[in-house]
Amino acid sequence: MPCECCHKEIESKSKSESDEDQLVISGNAEHPANLICELCRNFYENGWVTGTGGGISIRDRERELLYLAPSGVQKERIIPKNIFVMDFKNKAYIRKPENLKPSACTPLFIAAYGIRNAGACIHTHSQSAVLCTLLFDKVFEISSIEQIKAIPKVTEPGNLWYSDKLVIPIIENTEKEEQLESTLREAIEKYPGTTAVLVRRHGIYVWGETVWKAKVYNEAIDYLLELAIKMRQLGIPTVKQLE
Repeated sequence: MPCECCHKEIESKSKSESDEDQLVISGNAEHPANLICELCRNFYENGWVTGTGGGISIRDRERELLYLAPSGVQKERIIPKNIFVMDFKNKAYIRKPENLKPSACTPLFIAAYGIRNAGACIHTHSQSAVLCTLLFDKVFEISSIEQIKAIPKVTEPGNLWYSDKLVIPIIENTEKEEQLESTLREAIEKYPGTTAVLVRRHGIYVWGETVWKAKVYNEAIDYLLELAIKMRQLGIPTVKQLE
C-alpha cells in the first residue's frame, strides 16, 4: 500500500511547480514572458543577438516582479518556461527554471531599473554598436538627424529635437559581464540624459519606461549607430557644426 506521506509530498511538489509555471504561462500575448520570447526572436532576426548572447528583461510594476531571459538558450528558441522571475523588492528569484542559469546581464538590468526607474531593459550585440565603440572615444555623439526625435530627453518631459545632440557614454568591456555593473552605474549617473550605455567591443544596453518604449529607443539608436558608421566612412561629421 503506497505511503500517504509520499503522496502528500508529490502532491505538494506538483502544486509548487504549477504555481511557478503560472508566473510565466499565459494566453495573453502582452504577458512579459510571452513578450520576451517574441522580442528575442525579433532581435535575432535583426542580427542584434546571435547564439545565446544578448538579453532582455521586463518589469511588472503592478506585482513588482522582474521577468528575465535565461543564459545559455538560443534567443530564437526561448519559450516562456525558460524565463526567470525575480521579486524586485528583495532581488530574490521566485522562479528558476531547472538546468538553466540566470542571465549574466541581470546585475546591469537591475542597475538601470534602480537608477532610471525603467520598465524594461534590452542588451544587444549589434555590430553597429560594437563598431561605433571603435570609432568614438568616451562618448558616441550625433546631431541634426531626424531619427534623434525618437529618443527621450530623460531629465525633462518630451523627446530630443532634430537639432539636438544625442550623447551615449561608452564604457570599457570586462572579461565577465557582471563586472560591468559598477562602470555602467557610474555612466548612468554621470550622463543623466542618457537612455543607453555602449560597451566597447561588446554591445549596448538600452532601457525605457515600458517595454515598447525601450524597443523604440533601441531601434532608433541602432539606426543612428549604423548611420554614424556610414557618415564616418564618407568623411561626414556626425555632429553638425552650428552655422
